[in-house]
Amino acid sequence: MSRRAWRYVLVLAIVGSACYVVAHLIADEVRTSRWQAHYLSQFGKRLSYAAQPGPSDSIRFPQSGPYDHRLGYSSIPHYTERLEARGFVREAQVRMSPDLLEYLNMGLFAPYREKTQAGLELLDCNDRAVSRQRFPQREYAGIGDVPVLLSKALLFVENQGLLNPEYPTRNPALDWRRLSRASLDQMLRIVDKSRDTPGGSTLATQIEKYRHSPEGRTTSVSEKFRQMGSASVRAYLDGPDSVRARERIVVDYLNTVPLAARNGYGEVHGIGDGMWYWYGEDFDEYNELLRAAARGTPGKREAQVFKQALSLIIAQRRPSYHLRGYETGLEPLTDSYIRLLANAGAISPELRDAALAASLHRTPPPGRDDTEPFVTRKAVNQVRADLSRVIGIQSRYDLDRLDLTVGSSINTDAQRVVTDVLLKLRDKQGARELGLYGHNMLRDHDDPSRLNASFTLFERVGNVSFLRVQADNIDQPFDLNSGARLNLGSTAKLRTLVTYLEIVAELHDRFGGLTRAELLALPVAPQDGLSRWAVDYLAKAKDAERDRPAMLEAAMERKYAGGAGEAFFTGGGLQAFSNFERSETVPNMTVRRAFQHSVNLVFVRMMRDIVRYEIYRAHPDAADMLADRAAPERRVWLERFADQEGSAFLTGFYRRYQGLDHERRMAVLLQRTKPIAVRTAVSLRSGDPDIDEQRFARLMREKLPQSGLDDEDLSTLYRKYAKDKFSLNDRGYLSKVHPLELWLVDYLRERPDATLEQVLRDSAEVRQETYSWLFKTRSKYGQDNRIRTLLEQDAFVKIGERWRRLGYPFETLTPSYGTAIGASGDRPAALSELIGIVLSGGVQPYTETLRRLDFAVGTPYETRFALRPLARQRLLPQDVATVVRRSLTDVVESGTARSMLGAFPPDPRLALGGKTGTGDHRHMVYGRGGRVIAVKTVSRSATFVFALGDRYFGTVTLHVRGPEAARYAFTSALSLRLLRGLAPSIVAMNTPADASASLRCKH
Repeated sequence: MSRRAWRYVLVLAIVGSACYVVAHLIADEVRTSRWQAHYLSQFGKRLSYAAQPGPSDSIRFPQSGPYDHRLGYSSIPHYTERLEARGFVREAQVRMSPDLLEYLNMGLFAPYREKTQAGLELLDCNDRAVSRQRFPQREYAGIGDVPVLLSKALLFVENQGLLNPEYPTRNPALDWRRLSRASLDQMLRIVDKSRDTPGGSTLATQIEKYRHSPEGRTTSVSEKFRQMGSASVRAYLDGPDSVRARERIVVDYLNTVPLAARNGYGEVHGIGDGMWYWYGEDFDEYNELLRAAARGTPGKREAQVFKQALSLIIAQRRPSYHLRGYETGLEPLTDSYIRLLANAGAISPELRDAALAASLHRTPPPGRDDTEPFVTRKAVNQVRADLSRVIGIQSRYDLDRLDLTVGSSINTDAQRVVTDVLLKLRDKQGARELGLYGHNMLRDHDDPSRLNASFTLFERVGNVSFLRVQADNIDQPFDLNSGARLNLGSTAKLRTLVTYLEIVAELHDRFGGLTRAELLALPVAPQDGLSRWAVDYLAKAKDAERDRPAMLEAAMERKYAGGAGEAFFTGGGLQAFSNFERSETVPNMTVRRAFQHSVNLVFVRMMRDIVRYEIYRAHPDAADMLADRAAPERRVWLERFADQEGSAFLTGFYRRYQGLDHERRMAVLLQRTKPIAVRTAVSLRSGDPDIDEQRFARLMREKLPQSGLDDEDLSTLYRKYAKDKFSLNDRGYLSKVHPLELWLVDYLRERPDATLEQVLRDSAEVRQETYSWLFKTRSKYGQDNRIRTLLEQDAFVKIGERWRRLGYPFETLTPSYGTAIGASGDRPAALSELIGIVLSGGVQPYTETLRRLDFAVGTPYETRFALRPLARQRLLPQDVATVVRRSLTDVVESGTARSMLGAFPPDPRLALGGKTGTGDHRHMVYGRGGRVIAVKTVSRSATFVFALGDRYFGTVTLHVRGPEAARYAFTSALSLRLLRGLAPSIVAMNTPADASASLRCKH
């Protein structure tokens, strides 16, 4: 052989040897993943993160993936904005290493030990868990807890060889045999579109997919590589040896695999929850049955649960199709895998035969285990409601699944004690033990089981008012403290007094710098009593009396008539009010004394002054307009009244006729028309102008069978009262039916599907026409009354703005002087908020149930928030708050709450002040001359809103609703007696934490 030939042979041998070495290395790497394990484990060490104090500038949050959305990780930036606007600060947050940030910027999923179970956890003020949600609810703690049959079935179906210990460094994210087969199938499918293409995913990449890929799906080749790359890095976080990581993959998959959603529960994740929600199988029971099946000859139950579990492993490929539908082929598919498992020796022939004989039957959704009474969860539900509002999640379902721990302000020990007391009072013996029977309280025949009782208590810590107790004795989701609109009686006088003093402070600010001559020259409407008093006071006051605190004290000594005998034009008509006690009816009484003794008529007259102040502040020329019959402004007000009242009438008529066909509408109209020939004829011809004479005659005879009308009479009526013969107002006068009702019936004849909005839009001119009589100057008295009504309504809009700024919870007030004594309703929780403002010196307090929020603890997204609010805006002048605070103390020391003296220790930190209120809510029907012809009792309540020193404040309320309320005659004395019964528990909250009776919070 020539030298050249030997040279070729040598080159070929070298190349062949190199190829052999490379092939051997590749084969070895495919089998062992040795080099991947080395480099990825080293790389993983650099992908670090750690929580450090303060906000982070080196953190990235995931943008997609069902897992990240469900646990709230992707929304943490949104929550941050909302919480920081609320006064929370980032107390600590994760800092990611530069390598981890770069890794995430490449689009890969964050490498960390992910949680298989998470949910919302609520802690009390002592950091004890009061509510804990965990999803999925049933999980395996480790590979040793997984029945061997279950792990064998999973690996056979999804990832054979995953737990093979022969190669401890093998990459669990890559199964080359399965991947190559899947790639080949994908290429062949280009030619054969009908070819089945099973995926090449390992369990590791499947977990990445359903957790982090958009919508939990693989939508592209690049997405598949992202899953594989992320899973590979995650597998070596603990070092090159992947045995434990592979075991965790099996456990994580079994715990978290998505298994569709079940009505009444939601998304189902994991085999444990899947067996319960789809087959009704108890977690511990079916696992023991699976273990038993592996130990010996399986029975029917063992075979049945094995088949059920295997069906879920198979169903995960198309979970909604297989589990939510019917006749999906899941059982035959499961049977085929049972045979394959037996052929491979993974299960015994006995188990195969028994499993094939078993049937898959999904059970109805199991009932919830939520057996805790509603009455014990009122405070927790309030925390949940506040959390939902603060972070902007309305769904309870979504809230429960957040990876979030919340430190609340609730004192669960005190909450339990107070709830027990409130429940006790519903029993007659318990009510007697609490001393609730007696004068102005319960009478011997009264049934205390009808009493709904509630209690709230806040504690001021710095500039935050923390809710400590919110309890009632109503075993329903409804919360009496924050969910009801109650007539709380004279507690409204507190809001009225605050408004009164606020206006006095405003008047001082406007006029306090003027000289006596300038004050006397000011034009003040005679009806504006508050402005008149302020000007006169400042004009006469000595220099030492001209400052604002002195003027506020003088306003408390201002006198009002306390007597009855006066009717008040308010709320659109004349109303009369009375005092609770006849002894309170005195000619003149100071505001201070009237507040102490809760004198109704003084506060009704005070509200009249407030209303007139608001009227003349907004409309300085109102008096001239009312005096001048020809003032052009009157027309504007009267047109507004016509539009407003006409709209109210039309709204009522629309509700009466809505949904009826034309014949039924006409029948209702005729029922509302008195059976007199002319009235009935006008109603018929107005409501149905196109009616023919024969039908008209028939309906007239049906309506008036005893009238004796002959054909000529009916023909005359038909022609005479046609729609075009009289104006709308005249037809209303003739029929004694409101003209707008006649118009609406005719309008709906042509537009039966018209909405109320369309009706009001199209009736604008008709409403003005209907009230044309009002625009005539000879009707001045009627005009004045209606203008006053509108001016009063505008004034109550302004008063409502003042009240809402101080926590009043409703959008509107009843435009009546009766609002001063409770006519507009209130909420106990809102009254507590007002007291909190007073205690804080008029500065808006942070009224909170949330102390801290810990998101995603132990993850690369960990963010911890703590409440660190800055000072908020001033809502009341300091001196106004001081006068109100002193007035609350006067109520206890010498007013309607005197019975509370001695209920608390003589400690300035527990000095008691407050305002009592008795609500007696009734609907009255009046006849001619203002005579009451019917009374419907709606409710009765007793309330005390209180402050204890400068630290604690709250409300206690007792309430009876419905007709039964008429049987009770209790007053606010009942709420005072209940507070006395709760006093020891409140005192225990203020004792040192190491004392035996202490109920104190650490936070």
